[in-house]
Amino acid sequence: MQNLYDVQQLLKKFGIYVYVGKRLWDIEVMAMEIDHLYKAKVISKNDFLNAKLVLNHEHRIEEKNE
Repeated sequence: MQNLYDVQQLLKKFGIYVYVGKRLWDIEVMAMEIDHLYKAKVISKNDFLNAKLVLNHEHRIEEKNE
């Protein structure tokens, strides 16, 4: 997992589509969904950590751009 698109594709496998309307908010909702999937033990620890790294990186970029 290297970018936000990859995280979106992971969520899509579970029928989760996120579109709030603002990219920063989308990233935050995706992070919550990834947390829920990991707590439910449907994604591996490796996928969880990679997704969180990507989301944290994208979140920092968006905060700088605002």
